[in-house]
Amino acid sequence: MIEDFQDIFVFTITAKDVIANILVATICGLFIAFLYKHTYKGLNYSSAFTISLIMLTMITAVVIMVIGNNLARAFGMVGAMSIIRFRTAVKDSSDIMFIFFALTIGLAAGVKLYSIAIFGTFFISLVYLIVTQLNFALPQKREFLLQIIAAGNQLSENPFAEIMTRHCRRFKLVNVKTLGEEGDELMEFSYYVNLKSELKGTRLVSQIKEMEGVKQTNLFFDETS
Repeated sequence: MIEDFQDIFVFTITAKDVIANILVATICGLFIAFLYKHTYKGLNYSSAFTISLIMLTMITAVVIMVIGNNLARAFGMVGAMSIIRFRTAVKDSSDIMFIFFALTIGLAAGVKLYSIAIFGTFFISLVYLIVTQLNFALPQKREFLLQIIAAGNQLSENPFAEIMTRHCRRFKLVNVKTLGEEGDELMEFSYYVNLKSELKGTRLVSQIKEMEGVKQTNLFFDETS
């Protein structure tokens, strides 16, 4: 029984295993990078980050092979890695997910768990594709930002309430500011609105534009809401 327990800590690796581990990590890393490239919807896409996902998967597999079952190596590797300082802030939560994804698959490949590495890459990617394509995380009723620029001296008190009540489930005035120099009397009104029907957003904009004194009207989807 003691021999069986000792066998748990036996970690042998051959040149063939090294090649196989790195090859599996490379294939899975390429797949992860391809998934990231074709599903990223933000404004800060980085080709360097995409390539880094491939390299991170491979490097993690190599690190695990180097450490093996040697506790001294593990502590030494932690000390060596602590020297590195990451200066780039990760702004997108999906980027953190992909980093952890690559690390996990690299770990599996590094300990010769090829079925877990390959199946895990495929299954997680499939679920992520389905969730993103179905817009699972988006709220059922999206909030829009309505901006109106109008001549303040030509507007009555609370001039837009009647039209908004007609087209919106709810609306909220969040900002009013004066534009241009004194004497122009142009004012910008910003509203958060929930439309009764998103298909009728153009009608809301057109009716406000027809009002006396209105110079410009814009309707934006508020991604921060």
